[in-house]
Amino acid sequence: MDNPAVLKQIYLDANATTPVLPSAAAAAVEMMETMFGNPSSSHTSGLQAKQVMDQARCKAMKVLGAGAGQVIFTSGATEGIQTGILSALYAAKAKMNAGQSYSILYGATEHKAVPESLKHWNRILEVNATIKAIPVDAQGKLDMEFIANEVSDALMVCTMAVNNETGVYQDLSLLEHTIRTHNPGVYWMVDCVQALGKTRLELANTTIDYAPFSGHKLYGPKGIGFVYIREGAPFTPFIAGGGQEDGLRSGTENLPGLAALNVIFDELLGQGGGAFSCTQVLSEFRSQLSAALKSAFPTVVFNHNFDNSVPTTLNFAIPGFTSKEIMDLFDAANMRVSSGSACSSKVTRSFVLDAMGLAPWRSESAIRMSFGPAVTQQQIADACDRIQYCAQALGHSCLVDINGVSHEREELDGLLQLKVGGSCCWLYADRQSGKAIVIDPLVEVQERLLTILECQKLSLVAAIDTHGHADHVSGRVSLAQAHLSEQNCDPLGWPTHCAGIEINEKVLSYIELGERCLVKLSTPGHTADSISLVLCDKSQLLKEKVVPEFTFCGDLILMGSLGRTNFATSDASAMYYSLRNLAEITGKQGLLCPSHDYHNEFVTTFDAEMSRNALLQQAIEGSISSANFVEAKTSLDLHIDDVQGAEIMCGAFVESCQKVRVSEYDSVALAEHIEQYSDATLIDIREPHEYALNHDQSFSTNVPLTRLANFIAQHHTKMDQELILVCRSGSRSHVAANALARLGFKHVGHLKGGYALNH
Repeated sequence: MDNPAVLKQIYLDANATTPVLPSAAAAAVEMMETMFGNPSSSHTSGLQAKQVMDQARCKAMKVLGAGAGQVIFTSGATEGIQTGILSALYAAKAKMNAGQSYSILYGATEHKAVPESLKHWNRILEVNATIKAIPVDAQGKLDMEFIANEVSDALMVCTMAVNNETGVYQDLSLLEHTIRTHNPGVYWMVDCVQALGKTRLELANTTIDYAPFSGHKLYGPKGIGFVYIREGAPFTPFIAGGGQEDGLRSGTENLPGLAALNVIFDELLGQGGGAFSCTQVLSEFRSQLSAALKSAFPTVVFNHNFDNSVPTTLNFAIPGFTSKEIMDLFDAANMRVSSGSACSSKVTRSFVLDAMGLAPWRSESAIRMSFGPAVTQQQIADACDRIQYCAQALGHSCLVDINGVSHEREELDGLLQLKVGGSCCWLYADRQSGKAIVIDPLVEVQERLLTILECQKLSLVAAIDTHGHADHVSGRVSLAQAHLSEQNCDPLGWPTHCAGIEINEKVLSYIELGERCLVKLSTPGHTADSISLVLCDKSQLLKEKVVPEFTFCGDLILMGSLGRTNFATSDASAMYYSLRNLAEITGKQGLLCPSHDYHNEFVTTFDAEMSRNALLQQAIEGSISSANFVEAKTSLDLHIDDVQGAEIMCGAFVESCQKVRVSEYDSVALAEHIEQYSDATLIDIREPHEYALNHDQSFSTNVPLTRLANFIAQHHTKMDQELILVCRSGSRSHVAANALARLGFKHVGHLKGGYALNH
């Protein structure tokens, strides 16, 4: 992989993990190479190893203010959580009274390791208590009134000192007072993983029974952690065996990890090399990052109050962008951030922000920047510069309005596809005429559409819905108010005054768009008002021939399905004739662009759908009657499963998505393949702003997923060409390769693992 302009990595995901402090790594290596004895051995090497372990325990006790409590070394925080929960619930079960109801309380914003472990041990130990989440307010603070009302019959309470997604800290003194006032004997565990090194801990001065910690969240290696156990708190070993840790936690001790922890504890106790900054300095670093974000993205919203958060975490959202889009942007700039907990990185929204009652868009768009106490001023300054660089890249793509970059913008010509969930919005720009149309505009991307139109200096001709949508609000109104205030149109946005042409004894109205025309066809079925819009060649249309490039078919035809016909305004019989009419007028040519894409297939064709959808094929070929079509369609719609509160599915699928075989390469295999087949076209399918920030020189062509439909239309006569795709991680390139292969491109491959795994 050849990319001479690679940007230096900036790591701002310390809440997920941290690099090992060099001095800690050196200590671990020394233990592995020269002081590798077993602490249980009685010879000199064993005694030296045991001394390292004893030193680490002594220092841990001081750091935690453990007093007469115990510190047991573990493999990490998850083991510490299991230890605390098992010990508490095993002891609590012995005190339970038959016939009495019990509960277990945990904070609604806890790391998932806590509630999942509670469910597990509650079931395994047959405690069978009711597990209840403690609500939080908009600031992330636990509801003390709820605790006061519920804790009296609780067996255990689990809270966290500092939240891993927002950095919000709890008032442990108030929490303790509330818990102990209403239930002095309940067992209390506090997840202190994110508190270490960021807040002062004096655990012996509290009634906290268990507190787990992790090494790798504070510059130690993975695989080492520890758990505090209050004096007198019940304890049941989670791991039995050789009797290490005085029988409390068996298994040969992780001496390299403990040696590393010794160095970390020295830093926390002020006895190390001065690698850690104080809270005041860390707060200044947060101020610099927040100021950079506000400067680069003026509409940025912070999802927590800095007044009750540790200074090392910033959780924010940028209106109009999903968390994945911003993560991809920062990652292209070699800047590491996250969308929430690293342990649930595939989740599309934050359960923590949902629990805080924040607006859904803030949860779906949440980004977390986090750093540790060893971060330097230079690293923060570099991060601030890189944030501005990222914003400029978005301006280059006309996705945000940035002064001074409009003349460098990436010119848009052709079709752009924007998606929100399974819903699609289409923007077609004709660069030559400077005109544009928007079809099925989504309210979630209306600001982006307005920015694109202004930045690209495009004149909006029409904003049209293909039908009245039941699953989302149309963004057409705001677009019309901004650009089409003088235009008279029907309820779907089709202009009332436009040209018409008679073809096959039918008068079709159309809108001119440079050398193309957008033709309106009435295609009822999914709803009574459903229409299809055909973008076709103008010169051919004037000769009374429709030669389509794109057909925006709404929910008439979906990838792998037909639009549902069980709404009050649906008519399956009308759909039958609409399908036949659309196929006849278009000659089954061009690309079909539905208003929904549930399986990332982007666009489709009549041939592709007829090959996997027998009902569609029978309708178009006339081998099934209207009555039999209605019967079959009614049966098909019975498979639609509408989930309360979820996106409405606009069709039942004849198959989930068509899997095709595509070639996969690593960097070595790709180099060998290119040497043998030099005519392969290498395509980077990331968005233009990602491509502009950082790309391999070999992948000189950029076809972003938002413009993949346009690429397919331009290359549908060149399906024998070899295409090899790349993206950041290999996920998007694999999706795009599958989409191309499904539509008939014969030689498609992608770089498995993307740029991330192929340097």
